[in-house]
Amino acid sequence: MSFAGEEPTMNVPVNSSYYMVEVEARRERVPQVRRIVAAHLRYWRLENHIGPMCRGVDELMLNVLEHTGDDKRCVVELWWNGKNLIAAVADYDRRMPRLLGPTRGGLARIAAMSDGWGACGTPDGKLVWFSRRVKALDREPLAWSKPAPFLQEAKRAPESPSLVPAGPPLTSLDDVEEPDRELVEAVPAAARLARQRA
Repeated sequence: MSFAGEEPTMNVPVNSSYYMVEVEARRERVPQVRRIVAAHLRYWRLENHIGPMCRGVDELMLNVLEHTGDDKRCVVELWWNGKNLIAAVADYDRRMPRLLGPTRGGLARIAAMSDGWGACGTPDGKLVWFSRRVKALDREPLAWSKPAPFLQEAKRAPESPSLVPAGPPLTSLDDVEEPDRELVEAVPAAARLARQRA
């Protein structure tokens, strides 16, 4: 949080696993912060967590908007420690949030979609946080590990499947055994039928 009389800190990337932004909680700011959170999760290769983390940060920012006094400034923080993803929103109101019930209110939604959440007082107000455990399989690569082959390297599909078994060419129908004769005679008929349909 910034001191009185200072400009609010807008972007403070401390390291590649922590991000903080201070904004005024307004309805038009919520989608902007959501895009910032999503961008950091993509950068950290945590695409599978974008939806729940963004919804959680939305809820915490809307709580600041609806339940704090006149000072709507808040600090949104995002941490990734390799195992847990943590989001927190701090504001300047000392009143602690209450969980209204298992299905009512934003904190109930936070509790349902997170592995843990909490709130604590700060010298300036309070901080509300939630976390999600990240398994190794939950991380998504930003790009394929190996590039796709060029067109000339890609295998081509056969032009058309062969209807006649491979073997030495036939010189006449007399060279064909009786069961195969029906197949050989059917090939030209099937080709004519395919041309008529096309």
